[in-house]
Amino acid sequence: MDFAGAYTWDHLWFMLQGLGITLKVAGIAILLSFLLGCLLGTIRYTKFPVISQLTAIIVETIRNLPLLLIIFFTFFALPEVGIKLSVVNAAIVALTIFEAAMISEIVRSGLKSIDKGQIEASRSSGLSYLQTLWYIVLPQALRRMVPPMVSQFISLLKDTSLAVVISLGELMHNAQIINGQNVNFVIPILLLAAVMYFIVNYSLSIVARRLEARQV
Repeated sequence: MDFAGAYTWDHLWFMLQGLGITLKVAGIAILLSFLLGCLLGTIRYTKFPVISQLTAIIVETIRNLPLLLIIFFTFFALPEVGIKLSVVNAAIVALTIFEAAMISEIVRSGLKSIDKGQIEASRSSGLSYLQTLWYIVLPQALRRMVPPMVSQFISLLKDTSLAVVISLGELMHNAQIINGQNVNFVIPILLLAAVMYFIVNYSLSIVARRLEARQV
């Protein structure tokens, strides 16, 4: 093990650049998957004829596919039908599709957790179904969904490492490049990557616990 040789400024900066790509891809995917997941979860909850059933089929299909397969599909298969994405965009699209399916289930469960009595009372007071959903059900459900959503976002951030298979310049990709220079760098660099992941994910875990505590 060569900690001194592994932890040069150039290597540390290269690892920080990889972490930056990881956070960038994860951040965009978190935002997009949250919006898409809320839409899909709400559609499934409302049980609109045909649309809800089609949404359920799509969501369940995606949830039961490995993320790695979706990453391969977005980067290697889509160009065959004329849709060519950069490495970064392919990773974002794959993560968004996969995580949106997961988040949609969190949203649907959160909406179902609201007491039906509140819905009936809102409808009897003159609110339409959509008004009841928007003003009464969704605000309460979102508060209950925050902790599991943060946990899912932590998983998303860790899943960005799978995009190393399409050469995304994220944290693990850069770690592998440094490790390839000298076998004595492997343990120090992997430890550094682990510390970086831990700091980010543990910070998110603290946020999740505090938000959960506020709901008690």
